[in-house]
Amino acid sequence: MSKCIKLVLYAHDSLPSVGGVQRIVLHLARGIAGRTASSEQPCGFEVTLVTETPGTQEEDRLLPFRVVREPGFWKLAGLLRKSDVVHLAGPALLPLSMGLLLGKPVVVEHHGFHSICPNGQLLYEPDETPCPGHYMAGRYAKCVQCNAKSLGFLRSVRMFLLTPFRRWLSNRASRNITPTKWLENLLHLRRSRTIVHGISPDAGTPSAEASVSTFAYQGRLVSTKGVGVLLEAFRRLCHEREGLCLTIIGSGPADASLRATAAKVNGHVEFLDYVPEEELHRALAKAATVVMPSLGGEVFGLVAAENMLRGKLLIVSDLGALHEVVSDTGFVFSVGDASALADRMRRVLDNPSEAAAMGRAARARAMQAFSMESMIEAHAATYREAFVRKGG
Repeated sequence: MSKCIKLVLYAHDSLPSVGGVQRIVLHLARGIAGRTASSEQPCGFEVTLVTETPGTQEEDRLLPFRVVREPGFWKLAGLLRKSDVVHLAGPALLPLSMGLLLGKPVVVEHHGFHSICPNGQLLYEPDETPCPGHYMAGRYAKCVQCNAKSLGFLRSVRMFLLTPFRRWLSNRASRNITPTKWLENLLHLRRSRTIVHGISPDAGTPSAEASVSTFAYQGRLVSTKGVGVLLEAFRRLCHEREGLCLTIIGSGPADASLRATAAKVNGHVEFLDYVPEEELHRALAKAATVVMPSLGGEVFGLVAAENMLRGKLLIVSDLGALHEVVSDTGFVFSVGDASALADRMRRVLDNPSEAAAMGRAARARAMQAFSMESMIEAHAATYREAFVRKGG
């Protein structure tokens, strides 16, 4: 076996873009690049991160792996041709097709629902409700209707027609990786394996300032995240009680409309734009509870896992991935139901000792279940296995 596997890790979006997928890809690239050959594993890695996101050479030089940005068709083809294993952060059609045509072992890690849903969110856009699985059930007209309003009819048809091709290609990958067992069962792809996301043990520690009267949301401000549902639940609670606070951390296209809604709430709502990772602990310090009211699109819930490590109680909508991550250490409410969410938040206010105990249980679960080292080693083993099967 070669002493060094040449790994191309392709992520359409990467740092400096901000998001859960981008963080996972960065952690993975760092960890794999640090896997050198040894007597136990006589095969190390040479990592090249390929992305369509522009950046600066000065920042890229500080990373322990090579970064190639906006490569173009022929540059990408050359990188894939010289690789031993290709890892895709999502079933991106061009690199997936090229990798398979070149006969490379391709590992696809699914960060969305693109192999079973044209818009990749598993959300029915017209009324912003969780999709019951129209594509897999053969209700294709519903898929076209779903995206026609926002994208137009022709673009919606094009997106729909690409879905079976993307699924066909994914089924020919050497391995399909999902971060939750729920997603693995839902996608139902060949050669699937669940590798849960890892979080850094330095991601956060419990705060002595945390108060049950302060709630927080952390994430992008887009319709799929359900922040409007949270604001409605908070509004209801503020009619009953005084001194409640809600901190909303994030940015996105829904920012202006959410601020307008919050201005009508008889309570303290604080908006913070993007907060660097090293400052998140301070921004979340006063909140005992973090709410994830997502309407769809969740395949893991990195924000949930990281805040569990901080000792926060999580209240999450009843989506399979979020439920799997928090398990019995958090509260769950029906998707989109502001009344049910208000009930869970009220329970926190009425039972501070229970909230504190669940926060401690959440931290213990995060430390045990979401190991960064385990995630990196499982990926390394997958790459080695794919490499050997291809005759490396």
